[in-house]
Amino acid sequence: MEKVKIGIIICDRYRSCAGGKCFRSLENREGAFSIYKGKEVEVVGYTTCGGCPGGNIEYAPAEMKKNGVDVIHLATGMLVGYPPCPYVDYFKNFIEEKYGIKVVVGTHPIPQKYYTTHVNLKSWESPEWKMLLIPTMTDENTRLNYD
Repeated sequence: MEKVKIGIIICDRYRSCAGGKCFRSLENREGAFSIYKGKEVEVVGYTTCGGCPGGNIEYAPAEMKKNGVDVIHLATGMLVGYPPCPYVDYFKNFIEEKYGIKVVVGTHPIPQKYYTTHVNLKSWESPEWKMLLIPTMTDENTRLNYD
């Protein structure tokens, strides 16, 4: 079985998060982790972005790379926070360019309560946001399971 080593970078607003939704969705291969169905996954790094404007984004990928990371996930919290992270696309591009590491935007499925609020706020109306949300956008029942 193929083994993939991943790192997770969360928004610093949620720095006290224990990762429950991320680890549950990884175990269940839901949300952005659905790409690992049939694969063994090892988490080799878990940290925050360092706070706006993401000072840890410059250094954390290097440490994860030393640990053999194959893919870095920018956590769903960067998509669903109020406001959503304005740097998430830049972080993705920076990590891929500087470190040559694939980046997936998202971890666990978007919880329904965040989905409803952001739809009402029109937070994700732009084509760029619609593309960024694809890995974490699931059906309503799954979203409700992550509330």
